[in-house]
Amino acid sequence: MIADGRWRGVYSFEDSPFIAEILTGLRDRRTDSISFRKGLVKLGRYMGYELTKTMGVREIEVETPLEKTKGVVVEDRRHVVIVTVLRAAIPLMEGLIKVFEHARVGIVSASRGKAPEFRIEMAYIKVPDINGDDTLIVADPMIATGSTLLRVLEEVRKYGSPKRTVILGVLAAPEGISRIKEAFPDVEIFVAGIDRELNDHGYILPGLGDAGDRAFGAPLKV
Repeated sequence: MIADGRWRGVYSFEDSPFIAEILTGLRDRRTDSISFRKGLVKLGRYMGYELTKTMGVREIEVETPLEKTKGVVVEDRRHVVIVTVLRAAIPLMEGLIKVFEHARVGIVSASRGKAPEFRIEMAYIKVPDINGDDTLIVADPMIATGSTLLRVLEEVRKYGSPKRTVILGVLAAPEGISRIKEAFPDVEIFVAGIDRELNDHGYILPGLGDAGDRAFGAPLKV
């Protein structure tokens, strides 16, 4: 886990060879939808493992078949709310649930319009109550312009104030991170990698394309 010196509370997993290998497969244009989805599930799971390293731990005593010894409980792991941004984050959430099996899950449907306005349309939001001892994890694979996540954070905060707010994604562009941190300085961001920049259409470069389309196929235009 690498702390990025450009912002406070922004981390990448570019020091993890395994996560980097999964990301390489996701970037490859030849990767089919099934393999792409499986890659997102793996990233959710292993990035979730890494996230537990930042959580509060309580020491306990357990009794083995032979004697008593000390162990630990990751206390914060039992107080998690995962908000999934449809549709690309569904596989990412599936991986996270394998680590945070006690999590309550919220769903947000948010779509970004075309450049240069990048208007956000939010068609559906269903989020459980958020408590003061919760870690809120907002799962969204691509942090590009930041417009979608800014809107999601504004809406989700109506449901309560968590102890921590974490954005967990696959890739981020510096432009999107800067916008989010300017509006929400206390939000933490964890991504597999931070890429170079955005193009004129708001896509991350070098990126991996449209994560939703690559995971589930391009939507039919009716």
